[in-house]
Amino acid sequence: MAGIYIHIPFCKKACHYCDFHFSTNQTLKQEMVNSICIELKSKKDFLSYEKIESIYFGGGTPSLLSEIQLNQIINSIYTNYSISENPEITLEANPDDLDKSILNVYFKSGINRLSIGIQTFNNKVLKWMNRVHDAQQAFYSVKNAQDFGFENLSVDLIYAIPKLEKKQFQYAFEDDLQKFIELNVSHISAYNLTIEPQTTFGKWHKIGTIKTIDDTIANAQFDLLIAELAKNGYEQYEISNFARNNKTAIHNTSYWFGKKYLGIGPSAHSFDGVCRFANVCNNAKYILSINQNIDYQTIEKLSGNDFANEHLLTRLRTKWGADIDFICQNLTPIAYKIFHSSLGNEINKGNIFQYNNYIFLTQNGKKIADSITSNLFST
Repeated sequence: MAGIYIHIPFCKKACHYCDFHFSTNQTLKQEMVNSICIELKSKKDFLSYEKIESIYFGGGTPSLLSEIQLNQIINSIYTNYSISENPEITLEANPDDLDKSILNVYFKSGINRLSIGIQTFNNKVLKWMNRVHDAQQAFYSVKNAQDFGFENLSVDLIYAIPKLEKKQFQYAFEDDLQKFIELNVSHISAYNLTIEPQTTFGKWHKIGTIKTIDDTIANAQFDLLIAELAKNGYEQYEISNFARNNKTAIHNTSYWFGKKYLGIGPSAHSFDGVCRFANVCNNAKYILSINQNIDYQTIEKLSGNDFANEHLLTRLRTKWGADIDFICQNLTPIAYKIFHSSLGNEINKGNIFQYNNYIFLTQNGKKIADSITSNLFST
């Protein structure tokens, strides 16, 4: 089983925290869709005719696609690939796009999972983030989808929001969290607000307009998040992802288990079990390259150490843990010694615990996961 990811690189506005590849200029949207379909056809052998169990429309903002454009891509996928009987088909959407007419389009198109970018129910924070929607639109986007019959819904939540020095606003994470729980959705993705250098927030941070939140406050919010979601039936199956009723994200979970996947569109990545492929991160260059059959990818063949590092990076974040045998089988003798020494240090610090041949992050370890995996990496 494998998955297909489609990157739709267009947005109405640039959110101040986002460093994903996108453009607010939508004039190339139809040309982009045409090029995506060409790439889909040209890559039909990439996954060695494996069954496709998940299709994911990400971005950018895939909910900007028209009904014709969405169905053009879906038809191209079904024409060129072998699809499983009940694939998970996810579409990321902004709340302001989800009226009842577009929900009907998605339902007829076979979309069976929506990932809705709410982020917060605080209108002042939404405006500060430069989000298009408001809290009321966020609430009704979920309720409309539920009323229409979408049972598999995921919503995005951002926490660890810093205090502004010039634009003061009252923000209570506890209140926000309760509003998310009251939505009664099957999946919540919760992200610590990260200040990326090339974003508006990154520029503001550089000149001192905003500061990152104190680690003590961020960690307290993380602990509260886990406790309250668990109390309401959500299982933390990955550091940032919580599901109930076994509604884990099939597509994202396939990444963590090292399955093959095909990434289509500008900036999209693919994995064939041996090599990583990365598409050019530029809309015009991508379209030109696709239509003139010019190379638009970089390719990286993974070494044994690379496989071990990627396994650590992905699986250690999950409830399934990282397989020590798999890691050690892929390491060089020198890297093997370094790994075991570093692992012992992290266990002694209380960041990792071992059960049988698997290692897992402790509650404290989850708060510094990136630092821990970096310490365990082999070069």
